Amino acid sequence: PRIAESYVTRVIPGATWEIGLIVGLLMSSFSLMQFIFAPIWGRLSDRIGRRPILLLGLFSSAGFYALFGYAASLPPETASTMALTLFFVSRIGAGIAGATIATAQAVIADSTPPDKRKHGMALIGAAFGIGFTFGPLIGFGCLWISPTNLGLIGYTAAGLSAIAFALAVARLPETRVFNEDPTGRRHLLDPSAIRHALADPAIGPVILTFFIASLGFGAFEVTLALFLKDTFRFDENNSVLIFAYVGFVLMLTQGVLYRRLAARVSETSFIAMGILFMTLGVGLQGAINYTGSVRLEYLFISLTAAVVGFAFLTPSAHALISRRTSADRQGEILGVNQSASAMARILGPIFGVTLYKAEDSHVLPYIGGAILLVLLFLMLPMIRRG
Repeated sequence: PRIAESYVTRVIPGATWEIGLIVGLLMSSFSLMQFIFAPIWGRLSDRIGRRPILLLGLFSSAGFYALFGYAASLPPETASTMALTLFFVSRIGAGIAGATIATAQAVIADSTPPDKRKHGMALIGAAFGIGFTFGPLIGFGCLWISPTNLGLIGYTAAGLSAIAFALAVARLPETRVFNEDPTGRRHLLDPSAIRHALADPAIGPVILTFFIASLGFGAFEVTLALFLKDTFRFDENNSVLIFAYVGFVLMLTQGVLYRRLAARVSETSFIAMGILFMTLGVGLQGAINYTGSVRLEYLFISLTAAVVGFAFLTPSAHALISRRTSADRQGEILGVNQSASAMARILGPIFGVTLYKAEDSHVLPYIGGAILLVLLFLMLPMIRRG
């Protein structure tokens, strides 16, 4: 959002909430594509296998991140409109490519027995945490090497995606085992799949909970860079270190703490704990803005609570949905769940950044996020009954 903000202010100088709206739309375009394509990729992976879908996603990601790098290298003074256009193309394309995350979750479902499913889903979360720890540090290194060339960050991301593609070509096996004729499946784009999944009493409440939690967390996540700049006066270098800390907490929680507790704690209990911690984290961030208490210890408590909560909830929701789904529909149903998460990430940036810019205390997105998370406690009895 900080990169985009520097270009948007050149396109519409003097605007306030309009800047937040455009930045929010730019952030949301990625998730809009995930909302549309996650069920399509999941259903297609049920039909033809996981490996070709994941290879296509990685290869395409490399190209679109390279385009992002080119757009970020354009000077805001003379090419702000062109850069913004390319940012949207890059984010839309990367969203289509990144919608294969549900297919990656289906690989875990294919490869683990039901009683070990949440361990496997936590492993994906730990991998995200590792990437989210070292990714900002690599971005920090790019800024250190060339402080004025933001395009280097995009090109580096493209290079990492290309390496991931090469590793997948060499090492990724096909995990889909066809127990029935895959050609008998319905059309790839089937809106009724979402309706049927939400109507299922065993799956629907979990998907709805994951959607609302992602929406509430999105208000926290998408405004974090702006929050660090406006409230704590952090520059880009300090901000990427904070994001690295977020990744470290995510990695430690899902890679160590969650996996050690998984044998003794049910998915539903993890979801309840996740909602509680997320509410505390998002609420505390709102309190920091409201009171003006610019103290680092409060910031780290807020970040830790919110991230630990999300790290508890996410693999638990994925595992519970996967365990309650038949083997031949793993990609489709996990795709529907990812689509619900993507819809939350579409609405989260639009409302989060717009509310953030709406008044000077910047407290509105955190109040709204905390209220949404509190309401989730009403969903827990339905999840347990499912």
